[in-house]
Amino acid sequence: MGASMSGCGITRDRAMALLKERLSDQVLIKHSLATEAIMRHIADRFGADPETWGIAGLLHDIDFAETKDTPQRHTLVAETILKQAGVSDEIIRAVKSHNAEALGIQRSDTLHFALTAAENLTGLIVATALVQPDKKIAQVKPSSVVKRMKEKGFARSVSREGILLCEQIGMPLDQFVTASLQAMGSIAGELGL
Repeated sequence: MGASMSGCGITRDRAMALLKERLSDQVLIKHSLATEAIMRHIADRFGADPETWGIAGLLHDIDFAETKDTPQRHTLVAETILKQAGVSDEIIRAVKSHNAEALGIQRSDTLHFALTAAENLTGLIVATALVQPDKKIAQVKPSSVVKRMKEKGFARSVSREGILLCEQIGMPLDQFVTASLQAMGSIAGELGL
């Protein structure tokens, strides 16, 4: 996972270093790691490169510290950062697409829909884990996450519409939640969950 660059234009190690240069908030770093884990986990299902999908997940919010108060700039600053780092256009387009609504652009690729769904679902999974008695992902059942989707007041800032984009790429919600829980569970220690 560390040295391969494939078609990404950047190694995973360099991507992680770049992320830590730009983000100091541990919650955001954990969100990025969780999104990366989901993206790597589901890439095979679509015949995609897990490295490309993983790095897109890892770097999708790299500019958030600078743009959190200006959603219309979010991912545009990232585009500049990522271009300077030599990151592939495919990843840059995916990163921008997760903020498509604010930018007035359209998602056009399976990677775009998957990234948006994954990065939104991480918040719902974390919130569901945190209401468990032991606050561990291992205790979270897919049915609990799906049930929480319907509770608008629970994890209020999580975009349910964003999560449901999984269905646009042929992955029913329950399958997507199950795969995402497996992926996040595999790095539970890093996530502190």
